Amino acid sequence: MKSEMIIRPYTVADKAALLELLTLNVPKYFAEEEIEDFRLYLDHEVELYYVAQRNNQIVGAGGINFEENRSIAKISWDFIHPEYQQAGIGTRLLAHRLAVLQTMDDVKRIFVRTSQLAYPFYQKNGFVLLETVKDYWAEGFDLYRMEYKKI
Repeated sequence: MKSEMIIRPYTVADKAALLELLTLNVPKYFAEEEIEDFRLYLDHEVELYYVAQRNNQIVGAGGINFEENRSIAKISWDFIHPEYQQAGIGTRLLAHRLAVLQTMDDVKRIFVRTSQLAYPFYQKNGFVLLETVKDYWAEGFDLYRMEYKKI
């Protein structure tokens, strides 16, 4: 029997598991110095953050932050356990957040800032590339700023 995945809001009790999960994605998708950035995010910048869970194990996470009186939403800090990548978890987690955002009348635009490594995922899910900045996140990790356009 295939286990069911649930997506639920982040709680502070998830912090250690999420930091461990992010570490599993270093150095392939994230630079080492981003671990501390994520710790600070969890401590001070979380607005809406969700975890994907299968068999009581956190297998992915991703958030939403806002700017300009909540008229701009930013998809933030997405990552999936390496053993579960390419299994549709990231797509479901993104779809969940887009559905949440579509219920918010104030939200007019949705952006994501990602790297060259994940940008094809967002592109196939309706995001359009706006700009790139070489070595933005860290050496070898370029910024790809994208905007969601309904597909």
